[in-house]
Amino acid sequence: MFNKILIANRGEIACRVILTARRMGIRTVAVYSDADKDARHVELADEAVHIGPAPSRDSYLQADKIIAAAKQTGAQAIHPGYGFLSENAGFAKRVEEEGITFIGPKHYSIAAMGDKIESKKLAGAAGVNCIPGVNDAIESAEKAVDIAKGIGYPVMIKASAGGGGKGLRVAFNDKEAFEGFTSCRNEAKNSFGDDRVFIEKFVEEPRHIEIQLLGDSHGHVIYLNERECSIQRRHQKVIEEAPSPFISEATRKAMGEQAVALAKAVRYESAGTVEFVVGKDQSFYFLEMNTRLQVEHPVTECITGLDLVELMIRVAAGEKLPLAQADVQRNGWAIECRINAEDPFRNFLPSTGRLVRFQPPRQTMFAADTGQLSGVRVDTGVADGGEIPMFYDSMIAKLIVHGKDRSEAIDKMREALNAFVIQGISSNIPFQSALLAHPKFAAGDFNTGFIAEHYSKGFHADDVPHDDPEFLVALAAYVNRRMLGRAAGISGQMPGHGVTVGEAFVVVALGAAGHNTPHPVTVRDFQAKSGSSRIDTTASSYEICSNWHLGGARIRGTTNGRPFAAQVERGVGRNPLAIRIAHNGARLDAMVLTPRAAALHALMPYKAPPDMSRFVLSPMPGLLVEVAVRPGQKVQAGERVAVIEAMKMENVLFATADGVVGKVLAAKGESLSVDQPIVEFA
Repeated sequence: MFNKILIANRGEIACRVILTARRMGIRTVAVYSDADKDARHVELADEAVHIGPAPSRDSYLQADKIIAAAKQTGAQAIHPGYGFLSENAGFAKRVEEEGITFIGPKHYSIAAMGDKIESKKLAGAAGVNCIPGVNDAIESAEKAVDIAKGIGYPVMIKASAGGGGKGLRVAFNDKEAFEGFTSCRNEAKNSFGDDRVFIEKFVEEPRHIEIQLLGDSHGHVIYLNERECSIQRRHQKVIEEAPSPFISEATRKAMGEQAVALAKAVRYESAGTVEFVVGKDQSFYFLEMNTRLQVEHPVTECITGLDLVELMIRVAAGEKLPLAQADVQRNGWAIECRINAEDPFRNFLPSTGRLVRFQPPRQTMFAADTGQLSGVRVDTGVADGGEIPMFYDSMIAKLIVHGKDRSEAIDKMREALNAFVIQGISSNIPFQSALLAHPKFAAGDFNTGFIAEHYSKGFHADDVPHDDPEFLVALAAYVNRRMLGRAAGISGQMPGHGVTVGEAFVVVALGAAGHNTPHPVTVRDFQAKSGSSRIDTTASSYEICSNWHLGGARIRGTTNGRPFAAQVERGVGRNPLAIRIAHNGARLDAMVLTPRAAALHALMPYKAPPDMSRFVLSPMPGLLVEVAVRPGQKVQAGERVAVIEAMKMENVLFATADGVVGKVLAAKGESLSVDQPIVEFA
């Protein structure tokens, strides 16, 4: 067994590998860029080596620097995690040539499966079901349109070296095929240095289901059941679960056996995943093989009781797999939510900056400890006060739950999301809560088009119906009463002028454009010591009891005897009096006023924000990589104006109306802030 390994990665996966290595008694070496000098993975590792500037191309993608760091520290092996160099066959080969063990598959297996065109040919030869399509690289956009017509729309245009949603487009007509080919080619060249693109038939109402594999250097390969990964947005997985609520036992066995056959055909060692697209009739087709550890591996760890990172390390050290196919377990149900730094209410635009508060729910399961199951686990690479840089992907954490069945797992996840506090940047927690509450998700009735179908116009606060909206009103009144109780109890108040608190209040729900809604409430039986009050709204009555302290971002307690967890934030937006209550994905922004103050507030005029319609504004922090217009140019609605790069994704900005460009206010290569003007129309 190794004495020391280097982790050629960052973020939560670097932390995940370090924790298993520590349990196995193996010392660890972290590598870090300028942006990550204070990152959690650097703190957790026994040693850390600086490898370059913030952009990944200058640091985490620098094979020479990583190999040099391994030699410098005496690391005998390198674990690549996922992303970056994890599926780079050249890197794996160089590591082995330098006398260092690569904790992953052999370079020839990575090469065989890393090329999506060649991998399909290999899969077909191994007896794996493949999707109809053209598996040769396409030279031009015109040729792509001809091929797409021949196959029949819809088609999927994919970069051969693509992954993680980059270099992939679905086209339903000639125009989309032409533009999709060009975009895929550019994205693939920028992200992977390989601009080859191919086309295949797009299976309608598809599910994305993958098989987890493990192979050793002694010729043994087993599959560890499947993961359901169909809840995706723009081809990026959002929620994963194991097992799948869809496939039958016979389909599971057939998929697993085909995946094993493919792995044996390429002499696969280590952990890997074969991804399938599954039709509504349970027909399944090979999609690709990921020759690395997957982001969503924890759900498989929960239902099998295996530590996949440990098994990867043991296999790399030459050990045999400790179990056969018949020994693989499938216990309970696990779900993982990816918690991303993005604003779901602004079309999921990246959100970067400092984590003012990062308070995950209480954990009862832990990475690198499969002895503690049936609970909640948080895998993360950040901590309170940490920075979310714009140079890497948007994932902040992975929230994993394990229950005895799917219903219990969903309930646990909703409760855990309620208790997950992230402030300072936006996160997709409200969206995850809405997905879990959707009746079709609860019924297991979904496919990869679920989000596009049900949230086709984006995600809005109204898309999160709360099962008891009066509870949010009551909780706002309760929080306000606790704050007033503290103010009334402060000593040294002038006689006759102290703070007195009545029972009647109005919770003014703050709506868009000044359209507010008053909710009269009565707060009785306030007990400071026990933290209890009775709140009567127009429709219901609530006995709320909590030991919440002022300033706490998370409030736990009971309402009418039932436990709850919610979040409280004071001074939201530009209103220091506003209180935000968030629960089950829904949120209420409100001011809690006396009846007289509420009546006066209703008379206040609404001050509209300035008209910025003449400007194209940057919707996120990012790098301006292209300005497609010049002063004096006539522009039509829908025409491309600029391209911003943030968190490894290109975001194209389009003109919203016809006009003439007056000024270009930002230059290519400039780092932009949120709402910074880029172009002004005359």
